Amino acid sequence: MILRLPIDDAIPGLLDTLRAQGRAVLQAPPGAGKTTRVPLAMLEAGLCGGRIVMLEPRRLAARAAAERMAETLGERAGQSVGYRVRGDAKVSKDTRIEVVTEGILTRMLQSDPDLPGIGAVIFDEFHERSLNADLGLALCLEVTGALRDDLILLAMSATLNADPVGRLMAAPLVTSEGRSFPVEMRWLDRPLGPQARRLDALVDLVVEAERETRATGGGILVFLPGEGEIRRAEAALTGRLPASCTVRPLFGAMPFAAQREAIAPVETGRKVVLATSIAETSLTIPDIRVVVDMGQARRARFDPGSGMSRLVTERVTRAEATQRAGRAGRVAEGFCYKLWSKGEDGALAAYPPAEIEAADLTGLALELALWGADAADLAFLTPPPEGAMAEARALLAMLGALDGKGRITEHGRALAALPLHPRLGHMLVRAGPNAAPLAALMAERDPLRGAPVDIALRQEALRDVRTFQRNRVWQVNLGAVDRINAEAKRLRKQAGTEKNDLSAAAMAALAYPDRIGQRRKGDAPRYVLSGGKGVVLDSGDSLGAAPFLVVTDTDGNPREAKVRMATQISEREIRELFTDQIDWVEVCAWSKRERRVVSRQQERFGAITLDDRIWKDVPDDAVARAMLDGVRDLGLRLDGAAARLAARVELVRADGVDLPDFSVEGLMAELDGWLLPMLSGVKSAEDWKRFDLLPALRARLDWAQTQELDRRAPGSFETPLGRKVPIDYGAAVPEISVRLQELFGVTRHPVVGGQPLKITLLSPAQRPIQITRDLPGFWAGSYADVRKDMRAQYPKHPWPEDPTQADPTLRAKRRQG
Repeated sequence: MILRLPIDDAIPGLLDTLRAQGRAVLQAPPGAGKTTRVPLAMLEAGLCGGRIVMLEPRRLAARAAAERMAETLGERAGQSVGYRVRGDAKVSKDTRIEVVTEGILTRMLQSDPDLPGIGAVIFDEFHERSLNADLGLALCLEVTGALRDDLILLAMSATLNADPVGRLMAAPLVTSEGRSFPVEMRWLDRPLGPQARRLDALVDLVVEAERETRATGGGILVFLPGEGEIRRAEAALTGRLPASCTVRPLFGAMPFAAQREAIAPVETGRKVVLATSIAETSLTIPDIRVVVDMGQARRARFDPGSGMSRLVTERVTRAEATQRAGRAGRVAEGFCYKLWSKGEDGALAAYPPAEIEAADLTGLALELALWGADAADLAFLTPPPEGAMAEARALLAMLGALDGKGRITEHGRALAALPLHPRLGHMLVRAGPNAAPLAALMAERDPLRGAPVDIALRQEALRDVRTFQRNRVWQVNLGAVDRINAEAKRLRKQAGTEKNDLSAAAMAALAYPDRIGQRRKGDAPRYVLSGGKGVVLDSGDSLGAAPFLVVTDTDGNPREAKVRMATQISEREIRELFTDQIDWVEVCAWSKRERRVVSRQQERFGAITLDDRIWKDVPDDAVARAMLDGVRDLGLRLDGAAARLAARVELVRADGVDLPDFSVEGLMAELDGWLLPMLSGVKSAEDWKRFDLLPALRARLDWAQTQELDRRAPGSFETPLGRKVPIDYGAAVPEISVRLQELFGVTRHPVVGGQPLKITLLSPAQRPIQITRDLPGFWAGSYADVRKDMRAQYPKHPWPEDPTQADPTLRAKRRQG
């Protein structure tokens, strides 16, 4: 007798919708049975003549779904129901339902866009919004519009956020309410502190949950972010749980047999499954009554350190936490223990982001080029960010996968056929089978912990891990080593037979032409990369003295990244690999460090310099233009006569007269126009310090403007003796400083621009003795007191009782004979 599942009530309506419209979106919560019941129901109903292809986000889920459906039919996988995943397939000529991982569909579409022999495509777990699922749906929608209007499309989602994909597909939404039992939530009393050891706290919580629910029975499902945390938790739980408890890890990279064992029920006692998010929606683990959630998930994010997508650890979203908790309520009432406080629940994001928003898009850009379309031409639920796409296309062009017009090349077609990031695919195609171990290594997480950055150490561990462990002190991730070696074996078969005798460094350089580093001058092991960024090694690292490196992994710091994995490369190898990309360039530029214009002829590969010579006979205009950058660096110094001229111009401009902008900001903004022609012979900060700005500023004004300026704001005041005293316009009002005796006989106060000059009257020793804006008033008033004081101090100088009747003078009184 087949157990009835919640999805069964929704299937008749779903089949009717697919018959009528050929498209639908099915929303059904985890455990409703959609993955195993819907494809079989579609097959039994005879909805389509061809095969039904169902996409799963993970290999384990694909194999498990196929085997469960085959078991329902009383068959083995590979008969009516089969699967195809990377490195494994069980299909036959009798297969009518084929469960595949998402990248397989992309290859099928690129090979035969009309999908011959396929009648329906099901996108399971579409709520996870993987990059390949988004691309697969976009391509299928175009195929149905142009080639196959009979192709049935069904997207299945485990969350209530299914409306957007329904609108994209123009498809009706069919909902299954599901069935679940109440789950009692248990949070921490208070948030874990920032320094708390989360894994230790989780282990304690698992022990507590097992003890408190022992009478309830049923399995315990523990959610952790990844394999490393699972392995450490497994070790930490040893001896802390009753002997009747069986602890089983479950993560995507495990051998399939071990994954099956983790899912299967135990004969006696209690099962504790330590799982990644793979157990959220894609799998059904029987008899789970308790969930313990660490509250973290791994997501694909573009990793600037490796230049590829990597999994990063982030907090779960509310949708993910709800799905995890629901695993405890499938068969009976259950419990969910959360490693966060109830107050922290409100800070969780609602849904996880789509992978297309944050992942490396190089693979997507290559697939689109192979398809012959731009992203804007296809129906993406979330359009890929333009900036990330531009970077991806630039990398593909560097690798030779795209031509100058952005079209795919034959080399690009070869890269698209490989199950690798285009960087690593390029290396494998160019270097041949010998590059397979290195490609597998760079696609996986570092198998060594705490080791120096040299890739050679990792290669040594891959060749003979047991000997390596005996002779070395660094911790080795044996699971990663096994995966790398298995992947290398598979990649060798896809690399062809042509071999190139390249070193590991040369092969790495093929994958990372933008990560070839040249050591900077100085004691610290700092490097500039060919792509223009900077990196640094630990001071004691064995590669710290290498003139050139290929950096394959860093910590991603945007300012100066720390190298995590690299290998030494020779200049000869760089020249041999990138002959067509090495050019001589003439550089005439301002050096902030040397504070002068530096003129060099350099042989460059990207941002690194292989040869450097003095550039003789540099054109004067090149030096002047470089010096403009020096002026921008050093700043514009306005003083003396230049400052007075600028102040006059700004004063007149403030009255609405059309004159050039002489403010510092305005002058700096237009350096090319007024300063560049005057910079002949200026090459350094010292030259600039001595440079007279006045002629250059004057040259900004034509004859008419100069006349208008002199009329409205003359540059000087002419004393009765005919001497011109500069007027300072830098203060609130124009002002001059002049000897008191030089103004004898002046009975009207000088005026400039309609306002009286501010006059600082000086003693014979050039010291201020009075400031006035009313010279007649001064003569009639306080002059008498000034005269009394000054006669005592300067008896040799004239101090007439009535200065308005005296002659101006700068001389002392004549001696009496």
